Amino acid sequence: MENYEKYRDILKSNNMKVTPQRMYVLKYLDENRIHPSAEKIYSDLKKNNPSLSKTTIYNTLKTLNRHNVIQVLTISGHELRYDFKTTAHHHFMCKKCGVIIDMDVDRLYPGKIMDMGHRIDEMHGYFKGLCKDCLEKESMNENSLKSEADDIVLV
Repeated sequence: MENYEKYRDILKSNNMKVTPQRMYVLKYLDENRIHPSAEKIYSDLKKNNPSLSKTTIYNTLKTLNRHNVIQVLTISGHELRYDFKTTAHHHFMCKKCGVIIDMDVDRLYPGKIMDMGHRIDEMHGYFKGLCKDCLEKESMNENSLKSEADDIVLV
């Protein structure tokens, strides 16, 4: 296994047994910061690990999340997505193309809640709209349609 020391250290520091499956999943999530679904992780890892099962992927993700090594997102509403980044941050999801983008959080926001005597164990912030790429495509399509309409001559 190439360059897996980082992932081994993450598992050990969280008092977890180091297994090849956990290492593969951590490496995949670290190198593919696209907030993939379990199905995506499974299909991508299966290519180089033919004996890998879906059950193994689901169990590995569940265990990693239980030990706070990864985050689980419910932003899409119909499937769980997984995130290697566990520090406080929010997510933006494009309703058109489905991309999920990390958004850093202002530390004052949770600080105000903690100042009131509460303890925050989890924080989820989801924003939905259109990403800049989809907005650009939409704008280009509108300009194209407008240009075509200007070319029409009524007789």
